[in-house]
Amino acid sequence: MRIVILSRNKKLYSTRRLIEACEQRGHEPVVLDVLRSYMEVVPSKPEVHFKGKTLDAFDAVIPRIGASVTFYGTAVLRQFEMMGAFPLNESVAIARSRDKLRSLQLLSRKGVGLPNTGFAHDPDDIQDLITMVGGAPLVIKLLEGTQGIGVVLAETKKAAESVIEAFMGLKANIMVQEYIKEAGGADIRCLVVGGKVVAAMKRQASPGEFRSNLHRGGSASLIKITPAERTTAVKAAKIMGLNVAGVDILRSERGPLVMEVNSSPGLQGIEEATGKDVAGMIIDFIEKNAKPHKTRTKGKG
Repeated sequence: MRIVILSRNKKLYSTRRLIEACEQRGHEPVVLDVLRSYMEVVPSKPEVHFKGKTLDAFDAVIPRIGASVTFYGTAVLRQFEMMGAFPLNESVAIARSRDKLRSLQLLSRKGVGLPNTGFAHDPDDIQDLITMVGGAPLVIKLLEGTQGIGVVLAETKKAAESVIEAFMGLKANIMVQEYIKEAGGADIRCLVVGGKVVAAMKRQASPGEFRSNLHRGGSASLIKITPAERTTAVKAAKIMGLNVAGVDILRSERGPLVMEVNSSPGLQGIEEATGKDVAGMIIDFIEKNAKPHKTRTKGKG
């Protein structure tokens, strides 16, 4: 198969591993910088161009689209979908998962456990917003933040009021969540491929830090997840419509709580922590499922 990998840097660990997994199975991987790919939108003959050349048809496309280029990246992916390539994750599903508030609303509608979350626009509503999530300490998150950037722990009510007011003054979209103290600065990343959790790791925040992201200095280790955690991760990925997802879960006194569903999960931390060939599992999934025009939304959403 000819498989296009939409990635801005072919030297990144995840991209390199996907290239290796493709080549080991006899496929032809082609890495395209999504921001250098552009589209000709014409009736009945969608095309993607790259550096002045029209691209031939691909059997499958693996989107590794960064959060900062979601709008343009999903547009390019949608064009490949219209050309008949099988998307590892569909453009509509990626856009759905990247909208943090929307994704939490969809998960809550299906009964998935979540930290209590509040969202408001007017500074006059800050007091009630803080009360809604159980008071301080609480977590304030920028909706556009990634890798732990734009996430603040407010340990007192006064601090919470000040931070929320500051963000609102900057016209930034934020949500407020309860702080799950019993999680102890740790979360669980479950890697879901094709409706199954194929690998899981525990991410522990560094001393003095509450964010467990590996980009923030957190450490990763192998962990055995519970049946409830496995079921929650699979259900969350399914609700988002993602074939491959990194589902981040907190262990709480009331069971597993989903923090986020990531549509382009990094492979380095989880492969090193678990010793599993996750990249290979992803290509195996494509081999079993890739068929022309097998996109549920057909590029319409």
